[in-house]
Amino acid sequence: QVQLVESGGGLVQPGGSLRLSCQASGSIIRLNDMGWYRQAPGKEREFVAQITAGGITVYRDSVKGRFTISRDNAKITLYLQMNNLKPEDMGVYSCNTVPAYLSWGQGTQVTVSS
Repeated sequence: QVQLVESGGGLVQPGGSLRLSCQASGSIIRLNDMGWYRQAPGKEREFVAQITAGGITVYRDSVKGRFTISRDNAKITLYLQMNNLKPEDMGVYSCNTVPAYLSWGQGTQVTVSS
């Protein structure tokens, strides 16, 4: 069973930056459209960003210009560079395929607070 392991979250002040990483076994990240999702307390999980197997990126409107999704050259790690973070960006960030068909990992908590 494929495991998704997210890391890189933490506490940051508004305007700060974080870089999230997602690792998965096998060729999952290289061969699939991959995405980052987030879930704030009391809210449903929502799509944040996607990178297709061909490298095309898509973002939700609220993060455009601030977040960048990417893969490393070996395509075994998925990244999300988050700049100019806002309190509304807080939540547990998880990676998965797009659409999501793998079991969710534990995610990584992002807290934006002064």
